[in-house]
Amino acid sequence: MAEAFIVGAVRTAGGRKGGRLKDWHPAALAGKTLDALMERTQADPALIEDVIMGCVGQVGEQSINIARNAVLSSKLPESVPATSVDRQCGSSQQALHFAAQAVMSGTMDVVIASGVESMTRVPMGLAAALPAKEGFGMPYGPAMAERYPGIQFSQFTGAEMMAKKYDLSKDELDRFALESHQKAVKAAQSGAFEREIVPIEIRAENGTDVHNVDEGIRFDASLEGISQVKILAEGGRLTAATSSQICDGASAVMIVNERGLKALGATPLARIHHLTVVGGDPIIMLEAPIPGTLKALEKTGMKIDDIDLFEVNEAFASVPLAWLKETGADRARLNVHGGAIALGHPLGASGTKLMATLVHALHTHGKRWGLQTMCEGGGLSNVTIVERL
Repeated sequence: MAEAFIVGAVRTAGGRKGGRLKDWHPAALAGKTLDALMERTQADPALIEDVIMGCVGQVGEQSINIARNAVLSSKLPESVPATSVDRQCGSSQQALHFAAQAVMSGTMDVVIASGVESMTRVPMGLAAALPAKEGFGMPYGPAMAERYPGIQFSQFTGAEMMAKKYDLSKDELDRFALESHQKAVKAAQSGAFEREIVPIEIRAENGTDVHNVDEGIRFDASLEGISQVKILAEGGRLTAATSSQICDGASAVMIVNERGLKALGATPLARIHHLTVVGGDPIIMLEAPIPGTLKALEKTGMKIDDIDLFEVNEAFASVPLAWLKETGADRARLNVHGGAIALGHPLGASGTKLMATLVHALHTHGKRWGLQTMCEGGGLSNVTIVERL
């Protein structure tokens, strides 16, 4: 079987809801990101055999195959096909898995995995809420209701369940959030994100500006400020400050096999070593990264200490903290440039966004092995292990 390599990985800087990326249509923002990936890899557009794009809110401006609309909003030729993927928060990580599997099978040689989400222009949950409002029903049918009687599936409930199950105090959650901001501040100020971020031109009061710094980073974050944020649910432990930030953004990664490398004349950044996806309890919903990671390690014969850097999506602080407890991973290797609490979580874009950060962080820190995982709606999780080259 052929191997899969990453030859380019980019992302936009995150934009807050209603913030600096609010004027960008998601198809145009994703198209701009595809153009940047092509420019940085110097790839011949004729070699691109597919674009696979993750997106959660596939409604409104993100409907009717957002991937194809992004291609048609880019400089890529009409001959480049595209398809959209929804595995909830893991959508673009799954896009990466599909792209890797395509080139490893030999059916394709050069594929772009990508993701986009404008949470400003397509609010979270709109794909379910809007049809329900108009009388077109809900996604959970009678068979599922019978299997889970009386259950209202909620990631917020799941996050609180995680905090309680793994005995995580509010102070622990608050301190983790502070660390996320502190690491993101250090990374931004040191230029660690420069190789992955695509500068985006935006409208400003006096003309135009360039958006190239993650808007969610709190450069003045303090434990006192974080600890004073209101708790989300009565009797709970999580707050908006210990949850991922609603975010606009796009990301893209180019995946190739040996034939693709030769055709491109490219030098790979990393090799994709392993792909895993698991399902778990859809009620607690967010703990699947734990068994997913253990399964990936078992299948590869690796130990947790063999991995040099981890990217575990900070959907809520309780998720990576529970993951650390159960896997025994070294906390110093986790989300070394900050996570979604500081940088934002643009849902469908986060998978390839995290991979862009992970691959470049491996190069920045001179490390070899990286593991990425994230919790996903419905009790799912993808796990990807890569080797820096």
